[in-house]
Amino acid sequence: MASQDRFLLAGVMGYPVMHSRSPKLHNYWFEKHGLLGTYVPLAIQPDGLLAALRALPALGFAGCNITVPHKIAAMEAMATIDPMAVRIGAINCVTVQKDGSLHGTNNDGFGYLESVRERFADWRADAGPIVVLGAGGGARAVVAALADAGAPEIRLINRSRDKAEGIARDYGAPVVVHDWAQRAEALDGAAMLVNTTSLGMHGQPPLEIALDRLPTQAVVSDIVYIPKETDLLAAARKRGNRTVNGLGMLLNQARPAFQSWFGVLPEVTPELRAMIEASIPA
Repeated sequence: MASQDRFLLAGVMGYPVMHSRSPKLHNYWFEKHGLLGTYVPLAIQPDGLLAALRALPALGFAGCNITVPHKIAAMEAMATIDPMAVRIGAINCVTVQKDGSLHGTNNDGFGYLESVRERFADWRADAGPIVVLGAGGGARAVVAALADAGAPEIRLINRSRDKAEGIARDYGAPVVVHDWAQRAEALDGAAMLVNTTSLGMHGQPPLEIALDRLPTQAVVSDIVYIPKETDLLAAARKRGNRTVNGLGMLLNQARPAFQSWFGVLPEVTPELRAMIEASIPA
């Protein structure tokens, strides 16, 4: 084990948070790299968020992840924020700097692109139009990453059109907003379909969308990872589309966070993936 002068600490702040798989994967990396430390779930209610964040340096934390519902509100406690996180309008990672100040980043876009490339090495963002469902924080990160990766057209569709139009105003071309009622028609000629909504997640209503117009060579991805295969992905797989679930995004967004806290860029190993998959309902 590497020589250390302190016990390493990190965690995830959210409410609720006990369902998070992040402690399992970060603690796997602690053991894998011979580091003495732990990563813990921190159930922080909204009215205690800023106080909890500001206490991180005194408690000896290297940083923490930020999850629902704190990704926007946490920005208020940051001394500095990475430009990509500013563009997305939310953070999912806090790093305690050497002087005790807090730095915010958003690794969701990185995690998303890595998850698709990990699954399909030949995938290219510039292969054709991409349809993105949703306009929340996940959508903002995915759209920014896809645009930066060269997507020629992003057809953004949300149940409330005004939120989608807000993203289009912020990001400009190649984002084009379509009505939710026209989601099936928007699949014409698409090279990819991405669901960033909670529809289809365990305990949430199903995502209702006809895939008839989607080319069978298109990739279909869902950032939901509980269940492992959503109804959308099952329907797409059955008609011949290649599919990507949300687990890879979860695993890969954690890698730069661990590096920023502890100076090690960990890998997503088959062993780690199998361990996390085993903890997720089918």
